[in-house]
Amino acid sequence: MRYRWAGTGDVNAFFGLMLDNVTVMLSLLFVITGDSPGRFTPGFVMTHMIPGTALGVLMGDLVYSWMAFRLARKTGRSDVTAMPLGLDTPSTFGVSFLVLLPALQYGQAQLHLDHERAMEFAWHVGLMLLALIGVFKVVAAPLGNAVRRLVPRAGLLGSLAAIALTLIAFMPLWEGIAPLPVVGLAALTLILVTLVAHRELPFKIPGALAAVVLGFVVLQACWGLDWAFGGYGWHLAPMRADPHPLPPWQPAAMVSFYGAAADWWGVLSYALTKLPVALPFALATIVGGIDCTESAAAAGDEYDTRTILLTEGAASLLAGLLGGVIQTTPYIGHPAYKKMGGRTAYTLATALFVGTAGFFGWFTMLLDWLPAAAMFPILVFVGLEITAQSFHATPVKHYPALALAVLPALAYLAALAMKMAFGPALPAAEDGRALLQALRCLSNGFLISGLLWAAALATLLDGRLKASAAFLATAGGCAFFGVIHSPLADERIGLPYTVLVQLRDEAPQMWNAAISQTPYHWAAAYGICALILLGLSYVRQDSPRKEDKRDGIRDGDAAPSPAAVSPPSLPE
Repeated sequence: MRYRWAGTGDVNAFFGLMLDNVTVMLSLLFVITGDSPGRFTPGFVMTHMIPGTALGVLMGDLVYSWMAFRLARKTGRSDVTAMPLGLDTPSTFGVSFLVLLPALQYGQAQLHLDHERAMEFAWHVGLMLLALIGVFKVVAAPLGNAVRRLVPRAGLLGSLAAIALTLIAFMPLWEGIAPLPVVGLAALTLILVTLVAHRELPFKIPGALAAVVLGFVVLQACWGLDWAFGGYGWHLAPMRADPHPLPPWQPAAMVSFYGAAADWWGVLSYALTKLPVALPFALATIVGGIDCTESAAAAGDEYDTRTILLTEGAASLLAGLLGGVIQTTPYIGHPAYKKMGGRTAYTLATALFVGTAGFFGWFTMLLDWLPAAAMFPILVFVGLEITAQSFHATPVKHYPALALAVLPALAYLAALAMKMAFGPALPAAEDGRALLQALRCLSNGFLISGLLWAAALATLLDGRLKASAAFLATAGGCAFFGVIHSPLADERIGLPYTVLVQLRDEAPQMWNAAISQTPYHWAAAYGICALILLGLSYVRQDSPRKEDKRDGIRDGDAAPSPAAVSPPSLPE
């Protein structure tokens, strides 16, 4: 049977997948750029980071498209749908806030580089880290199923839920929608109606596209009314400023990191300290890739899991080698794209559009005309969807573990708010410095600590006290070397004595606040907790109340609402 690789359903599928990728790239642009010295310039991001990132999407979607043709030939079916691939949203925000911006500030403060050279240093750190992630994903791809068996799902998904709530959903609400509610809430309402409540628009217009267009139209209307009635002293929206000067595409920018002038040893040394931030995202995409492949098989398209994972790892590695900073990942929406009628044309079109537009700098037009308030509602939906999927894919009795994983991320959000409000200045009061130091310790390495906390609690809820103690002991080892709970302003791996010397040299005012929160204290605390659980594991317990095997609800407990146990909905 002849494979019908293109159809009308590919149009909707293309807009959904393309807008997902474009939104992630523009999110990177909005999040890390600004007028302050501690931010990147838009021109630098567009000419250095975006081209290589876009080429990673091009390579990954082209290979996934080829796999769809191969599957169609193998099975003789005409309705095969290609697996969707795109940029990973959680790691985009994680890399932005935890790698790129700290590396820029480190280059200025510690290496005494000017702004341009500090941006180059931070970019080199980002691409080096992405290349290391790509190598890790290629090597670890065959081990994905083993990771799923060893680490409870609450641990793997808890960190993603934390990123989804704090950075993907809340930060856009804070930075993009709230400052311009007339535009942002209108677009967010349309997103909630179409993508969350699953109500179709007339003519089956994609919800993401409609929300962006609505935001643009509302903003133009606000500007028009402001122009007509602005003389009365009020404005519906801030007037459009002159666009940031964006230089034309520069092919040399992509390969400048091969020059001999770069201090690659210094870049590698700093990038290695950020591996605790990056590796949880890489593991999440490996496990997520397995889930995506299983989801596609349930919809009728059985792809080879190892090839799917190796492709996303190779695409991430290629993107890093070409100057990209965001990893690629399979998207969970394959059944939704298949339901739309998508085949292979939508991934081919996405690969060509994103690759070409990103490589030649065409996204500058979107930056000039689309406000953040029109784009960020899509990210709010992504954050809500990731959180909802995390709860749907986790047993009900492990819900407390998911909630526990979010707490370190909330500490990071509070510390970030203090930093943005007060800048580098330290609180004058001793109580204020104690609060800041506690937030630093809780937030540093929050992805790893959230994963370990959730895994420890999930195994404890299962009655596996020795496994829970092992996770806490692992957390103690991570704390000892500064992987989590580092007392420094930014996460840095090192021996406890080295970390304390750095703290005393860099921020002596914080010494009194940190003296009881050193790596020794955190490691000892986890060790005590592990010993408590080990001791309790030898204490005989009465039989627990009988649990419902389907959802983990004990007899006598309130039954969950139908929404709590319904199958997860899939994003557009």
